[in-house]
Amino acid sequence: MAYCRQEGKDRIIFVTKEDHETPSNAELVADDPNDPYEEHGLILPNGDINWNCPCLGGMASGPCGEQFKAAFSCFHYSKEDVKGSDCIDQFRAMQECMQKYPDLYPQEEEEKPADRLEETAVSEATTTKEEEGSS
Repeated sequence: MAYCRQEGKDRIIFVTKEDHETPSNAELVADDPNDPYEEHGLILPNGDINWNCPCLGGMASGPCGEQFKAAFSCFHYSKEDVKGSDCIDQFRAMQECMQKYPDLYPQEEEEKPADRLEETAVSEATTTKEEEGSS
Protein backbone atom coordinates (compact mmCIF):
# COMPACT_ATOMS: atom_id res chain seq x y z
CA MET A 1 0.00 0.00 0.00
CA ALA A 2 1.51 3.34 -1.10
CA TYR A 3 1.54 6.23 1.34
CA CYS A 4 3.21 9.55 2.01
CA ARG A 5 4.47 11.25 5.17
CA GLN A 6 5.98 14.62 5.96
CA GLU A 7 9.20 14.98 7.98
CA GLY A 8 10.08 18.62 8.43
CA LYS A 9 10.57 20.12 4.99
CA ASP A 10 10.84 16.68 3.36
CA ARG A 11 8.00 14.64 1.93
CA ILE A 12 8.63 10.88 1.89
CA ILE A 13 6.62 8.78 -0.55
CA PHE A 14 6.48 5.01 -0.24
CA VAL A 15 5.27 3.02 -3.22
CA THR A 16 4.62 -0.63 -3.84
CA LYS A 17 5.87 -2.87 -6.61
CA GLU A 18 2.39 -2.71 -8.13
CA ASP A 19 2.59 1.11 -8.24
CA HIS A 20 5.66 0.80 -10.45
CA GLU A 21 4.14 -1.81 -12.76
CA THR A 22 1.48 0.49 -14.17
CA PRO A 23 2.60 2.91 -16.91
CA SER A 24 2.87 6.56 -16.01
CA ASN A 25 0.09 8.84 -17.17
CA ALA A 26 2.15 12.03 -16.77
CA GLU A 27 2.04 14.33 -19.78
CA LEU A 28 5.25 16.07 -20.78
CA VAL A 29 4.92 19.62 -22.02
CA ALA A 30 7.39 20.97 -24.57
CA ASP A 31 9.65 23.76 -23.28
CA ASP A 32 8.54 27.24 -24.24
CA PRO A 33 11.64 29.19 -25.42
CA ASN A 34 9.88 32.46 -24.55
CA ASP A 35 9.10 31.46 -20.96
CA PRO A 36 10.68 34.21 -18.81
CA TYR A 37 10.98 31.81 -15.87
CA GLU A 38 12.80 29.13 -17.85
CA GLU A 39 16.48 28.67 -17.05
CA HIS A 40 18.73 29.75 -19.93
CA GLY A 41 22.44 29.98 -20.40
CA LEU A 42 24.48 33.14 -20.83
CA ILE A 43 22.96 33.96 -24.21
CA LEU A 44 19.18 33.91 -24.60
CA PRO A 45 17.57 32.30 -27.66
CA ASN A 46 17.08 35.75 -29.21
CA GLY A 47 20.83 36.52 -28.90
CA ASP A 48 20.55 38.91 -25.93
CA ILE A 49 22.71 38.54 -22.82
CA ASN A 50 21.04 36.80 -19.87
CA TRP A 51 22.14 39.05 -17.00
CA ASN A 52 20.49 36.62 -14.53
CA CYS A 53 22.71 33.70 -15.55
CA PRO A 54 24.38 32.17 -12.46
CA CYS A 55 27.51 31.82 -14.59
CA LEU A 56 28.11 35.57 -14.19
CA GLY A 57 28.53 35.09 -10.45
CA GLY A 58 26.54 38.20 -9.57
CA MET A 59 28.91 40.51 -11.46
CA ALA A 60 26.00 42.22 -13.23
CA SER A 61 24.38 43.25 -9.95
CA GLY A 62 27.33 44.28 -7.77
CA PRO A 63 28.58 47.83 -7.18
CA CYS A 64 30.34 47.69 -10.56
CA GLY A 65 27.42 46.00 -12.30
CA GLU A 66 26.77 48.82 -14.74
CA GLN A 67 30.45 48.96 -15.76
CA PHE A 68 30.49 45.16 -16.11
CA LYS A 69 27.36 45.22 -18.27
CA ALA A 70 28.80 47.95 -20.49
CA ALA A 71 32.09 46.09 -21.00
CA PHE A 72 30.51 42.67 -21.48
CA SER A 73 27.83 44.03 -23.86
CA CYS A 74 30.47 45.83 -25.89
CA PHE A 75 32.49 42.62 -26.18
CA HIS A 76 29.45 40.46 -26.98
CA TYR A 77 28.22 42.74 -29.76
CA SER A 78 31.70 43.70 -31.04
CA LYS A 79 32.15 43.39 -34.81
CA GLU A 80 35.87 44.19 -34.82
CA ASP A 81 38.41 41.79 -36.37
CA VAL A 82 39.95 41.36 -32.93
CA LYS A 83 36.73 40.89 -30.98
CA GLY A 84 36.41 43.41 -28.18
CA SER A 85 39.30 45.59 -29.31
CA ASP A 86 36.82 48.49 -29.47
CA CYS A 87 35.88 48.00 -25.80
CA ILE A 88 39.07 49.08 -24.05
CA ASP A 89 37.47 52.14 -22.43
CA GLN A 90 34.58 50.08 -21.01
CA PHE A 91 36.93 47.42 -19.60
CA ARG A 92 39.18 50.12 -18.13
CA ALA A 93 36.16 51.73 -16.40
CA MET A 94 35.13 48.32 -15.04
CA GLN A 95 38.64 47.63 -13.75
CA GLU A 96 38.88 51.06 -12.10
CA CYS A 97 35.55 50.48 -10.37
CA MET A 98 36.61 47.02 -9.16
CA GLN A 99 39.81 48.43 -7.69
CA LYS A 100 37.67 50.60 -5.42
CA TYR A 101 36.17 47.43 -3.86
CA PRO A 102 39.11 45.08 -3.17
CA ASP A 103 37.08 43.02 -0.68
CA LEU A 104 34.46 42.21 -3.32
CA TYR A 105 36.81 41.95 -6.29
CA PRO A 106 40.19 40.62 -5.07
CA GLN A 107 43.02 41.41 -7.44
CA GLU A 108 45.37 38.60 -8.39
CA GLU A 109 48.90 39.75 -7.83
CA GLU A 110 51.04 39.36 -10.89
CA GLU A 111 54.41 37.78 -10.31
CA LYS A 112 57.20 40.13 -11.36
CA PRO A 113 60.01 38.74 -13.58
CA ALA A 114 62.55 39.83 -10.93
CA ASP A 115 60.75 37.71 -8.32
CA ARG A 116 60.93 34.65 -10.58
CA LEU A 117 64.66 35.16 -11.15
CA GLU A 118 65.26 35.48 -7.41
CA GLU A 119 63.26 32.29 -6.69
CA THR A 120 65.17 30.41 -9.40
CA ALA A 121 68.53 31.59 -8.04
CA VAL A 122 67.64 30.56 -4.47
CA SER A 123 66.38 27.18 -5.67
CA GLU A 124 69.52 26.53 -7.73
CA ALA A 125 71.78 27.58 -4.84
CA THR A 126 69.95 25.21 -2.47
CA THR A 127 70.21 22.35 -4.96
CA THR A 128 73.94 23.00 -5.49
CA LYS A 129 74.60 23.00 -1.71
CA GLU A 130 72.65 19.74 -1.30
CA GLU A 131 74.65 18.14 -4.12
CA GLU A 132 77.95 19.31 -2.60
CA GLY A 133 76.93 18.00 0.81
CA SER A 134 76.08 14.55 -0.56
CA SER A 135 79.43 14.09 -2.39
